[in-house]
Amino acid sequence: MSSAFAAMNGLFLEDLKPGMSAMFGKTVTDADIMAFAGVSGDTNPIHLHDGFARTTRFGQRIAHGMLSGSFISTVIGTKLPGPGAVYISQTMNFMAPVLIGETITAVATITAIDEKRRRVTLKTQCLNGDKVVIDGEAVVLVPRRDAA
Repeated sequence: MSSAFAAMNGLFLEDLKPGMSAMFGKTVTDADIMAFAGVSGDTNPIHLHDGFARTTRFGQRIAHGMLSGSFISTVIGTKLPGPGAVYISQTMNFMAPVLIGETITAVATITAIDEKRRRVTLKTQCLNGDKVVIDGEAVVLVPRRDAA
């Protein structure tokens, strides 16, 4: 295996322990919402149209829930376990809206490891300060060191 390939690997199953945690933070901009609408095809006016959004219970435009949810994927795919991890499942409970200009921090914490099946369970949350905006759980498949 080349060293360049080895450098692309994240943590292996043998490196992981319950309680390990990682995070990613990003301030959500109007440009992020517009780009996400373009990529996803979700053009719901609650995300894109000020006049419409003012008539909703939020009183203003809100970010796509899945935009914030994608920050969880960032943590899993780049930090914990990182490159090489493959999503099996992700639950998301949307607890509060995310507004333009708010900084969201996605946090993933290992809660269980199934050595035999190479599956790692993580508590996943997106936070706006201390407020939980998304609460969920992910299960990922993680490579073993000897298989790399």
